[in-house]
Amino acid sequence: MGNGALDGAVIAVAGAGGPAGRAALLRLAEAGATVVGADNDPERLAEAVDAARYAHGGATVTGEKVDLLELGPTRAWADRIEKDYGRIDGLVHLVGGWRGSQTFTKTNLDDWDLLEHLLIRTVQHTSLAFHEPLQRSDRGRYVLISAAGASSPTAGNAAYGAAKAAAEAWTLAMADYFRKAGGEDGPTSAAAILVVKALVHDAMRAERPHAKFAGFTDVGELAQAVAGIWDRPAQEVNGNRLWLTEKP
Repeated sequence: MGNGALDGAVIAVAGAGGPAGRAALLRLAEAGATVVGADNDPERLAEAVDAARYAHGGATVTGEKVDLLELGPTRAWADRIEKDYGRIDGLVHLVGGWRGSQTFTKTNLDDWDLLEHLLIRTVQHTSLAFHEPLQRSDRGRYVLISAAGASSPTAGNAAYGAAKAAAEAWTLAMADYFRKAGGEDGPTSAAAILVVKALVHDAMRAERPHAKFAGFTDVGELAQAVAGIWDRPAQEVNGNRLWLTEKP
């Protein structure tokens, strides 16, 4: 398998059971990493883990149901990973969710309540739980997947755009922690943001064979970009938004 920057690394993936998570497990395992996934759906998580193991015989890929909406269980998950493997070199945050409305005036604030939990609270909990192990690593990376809507929200996506913007701000604050911890020599760990317009996968294409999905990022391409974060120096990616779609 891999012999690059991810070879022998220990990477946690939050939201590992969805299409993007499944692609990330596959790519990280291919690169030689030990991959530890978490999801709130144990059945789809098991399917994603089994697919990565099958595709890359000999890879260590595990999964665990973790309530990332609670800080205590999230901290316990990070502690278990470090205890079991001796290190943590990355956390890839793929917990998603979307709610929108026809117009700004029809925005349902119940959507905000849901998105605040899925898109912000899980970022808060994973970052607080993993920041110290990542700082101890010689190649620690926290990777947030965000959306162009955080920078240019549309009228019908007020709740979604605001939640994504808040998650970005929180991640940039973590990046400042890494910057300050690095001192004059610069950061050795990094928090970076990958920005997409939206994601597309094979099941979506099968359901809508005539759709263009213009500007969308395939989950396989996203997984490749995630893995590429470890190929770049911490100082180069820390605190940066890395665009996988055209900037608005």
